[in-house]
Amino acid sequence: DVQLQASGGGLVQAGGSLRLSCAASGFTVDDHAIGWFRQAPGKGREGVSCISSSHGTTTYADSVKGRFTMSSDNAKNTVYLQMNSLKPEDTAVYYCAARPPVHRLYIETMNFLNWDYWGQGTQVTVSS
Repeated sequence: DVQLQASGGGLVQAGGSLRLSCAASGFTVDDHAIGWFRQAPGKGREGVSCISSSHGTTTYADSVKGRFTMSSDNAKNTVYLQMNSLKPEDTAVYYCAARPPVHRLYIETMNFLNWDYWGQGTQVTVSS
């Protein structure tokens, strides 16, 4: 059974931190491109962070650069999104997604690709 299980969301004050986890089963995250997306109420889905393959470079949206860090633990087949210095505008449902690796992957084009696997989403709420 192939799935992504997202967790780690919650309510935090501005300036705080959260770490989101995305545990994969039925496939190996290291063999895939991985993306983190978010969708705030009334807004479209936004790419937050992505990596094109196990050898690719992680890229970040300008709005989170320097505050968010994507990483992975191959032994646990899990990817993470460490979110520091959170702001109220980071409030959204966060999703992880996976697809076969690509040569290059850009934040600007994440939304235009077909992603094979999606996590169920985890709510992040940042209070001011």
